[in-house]
Amino acid sequence: MNRVAFNIFGFNVYYYSLCILLGVIVAYILITREGKKQGLPKEFISDLIFYTLIIGILGARVYYCVFNLDYYLANPSEILKIYNGGLAIHGGVIAGLIFVYFYTKKKNFSFIKILDIVAPAVIIAQSFGRWGNFFNQEAHGGITTYQNLKNMHIPEFIINGMHIEGKYYYPTFFFESIWCLIGFIILMIARRNKNLRKGFQIGFYFIWYGIGRFFIEAFRTDSLMFFGLKIAQIVSLIGIIIGIIIIVTNRNKKYYNEMEVK
Repeated sequence: MNRVAFNIFGFNVYYYSLCILLGVIVAYILITREGKKQGLPKEFISDLIFYTLIIGILGARVYYCVFNLDYYLANPSEILKIYNGGLAIHGGVIAGLIFVYFYTKKKNFSFIKILDIVAPAVIIAQSFGRWGNFFNQEAHGGITTYQNLKNMHIPEFIINGMHIEGKYYYPTFFFESIWCLIGFIILMIARRNKNLRKGFQIGFYFIWYGIGRFFIEAFRTDSLMFFGLKIAQIVSLIGIIIGIIIIVTNRNKKYYNEMEVK
């Protein structure tokens, strides 16, 4: 599969990058629209998105490189080649959360309120971003058969894309993309509820994504490992617990639409 979408002035533009860019654009629109509705200053929204995006990408790359340290120590020039893949979602989320926490405290905004605002945008961005793995033919599952994929009603073009070096593989990127899309739809429907509690959206994000990633990761053949354990599954379980705690501890507190951003 050709990973290059087009060429500009001698520079290749990769499908992987375009998928991430599309996710960022959609997330920006959603956050800007909801932020304005919730009374956030335009400048704060723009700065929040810009800096969180940069920190998130750096965090995703550092996270991936740390757990593949031997390879990148031997090939340091590969560290900057993000277009080849190697952005760990969990690393990006962790880095983004840390930045948003300190940034909201500095600007005197509610940390949980901001996370509720951005949660749907993050999960739909992940849904788009996963398609970058398709074009890079990475983050797939184990070996399977053409007929098995047909029986699962996987679209033909995805089946063809998962035909790598003469073998067919489970399109785990597709499973996760659909899972994130469903999570996004649920969150957008929930947001219409006037009785929606503070913390539900970000709590749901942690739980929903954690459950999906935990089970989908079992199919992955390229998982980051730590002492024989799949790191993504460990982090997913932690995320589920955090999500439950957030929802439970905020269940009797303010409603989302009544909660002040400051």
